[in-house]
Amino acid sequence: MTPLKRAGAAALALFFFCGFMALGTWQVERRAWKLDLIARVTARAHAPPVAAPGPREWPAVTAKTHEYLRVRATGTLLNQAATAVRALTELGSGYWILTPLRTADGSIILINRGFVATADTAAGAHHRVATDRVATGPPTTITGLLRISEPGGAFLRRNQPAANRWYSRDVKAIAAARGLGPAAPYFIDADRSSSPDAGPDSPVGGLTVIAFPNNHLLYAITWYTLALMIPVFLVAALRDAR
Repeated sequence: MTPLKRAGAAALALFFFCGFMALGTWQVERRAWKLDLIARVTARAHAPPVAAPGPREWPAVTAKTHEYLRVRATGTLLNQAATAVRALTELGSGYWILTPLRTADGSIILINRGFVATADTAAGAHHRVATDRVATGPPTTITGLLRISEPGGAFLRRNQPAANRWYSRDVKAIAAARGLGPAAPYFIDADRSSSPDAGPDSPVGGLTVIAFPNNHLLYAITWYTLALMIPVFLVAALRDAR
């Protein structure tokens, strides 16, 4: 191997070594960020409930600052405007029942009252939710986790408002389809206490899954290992050439 080729091989090896080291360091930083995120979200989800953000606070609501915040909201459930959204949960496939809550100041917050299993149940959700004693009479207080709107639809399945087919909890689109006017840019996943079991067709609340994949340590080890292998391969290649 000529000196020029040896220099070229060394430069190429240095390029890949630096690249793999940078990727490993990036994964270490991502792991620190993910651990901090998990800690913050866990603290929010298990903290005492606070008042749900009102209209003046809506512009500041983001996933980074509010996702999974434990909140409470008081108002009247508008059962005639309930919407069934396709869902896959630990109880199987079925539907979320999203019902608008009109608060004392007239603002609208969508409440995910919980899961129902069958299309027949979802199709009759207006009647069944309306006969639930929690959904009638004086204003009721809902406690649960604040979730950010899911615009557009689910993977490979777009929401079809005109056909009343919903695959994601798109607050803005649901509010427009139901003629609700401006609504909060979030919805609330009601907990079990806010969706008590009133019969086999009642929505089951408290099914929010909080999970953040954290494989960054494994990725970092992989990239660092590849980086350390580069000098070994270079030395072996130069020795064979010699």
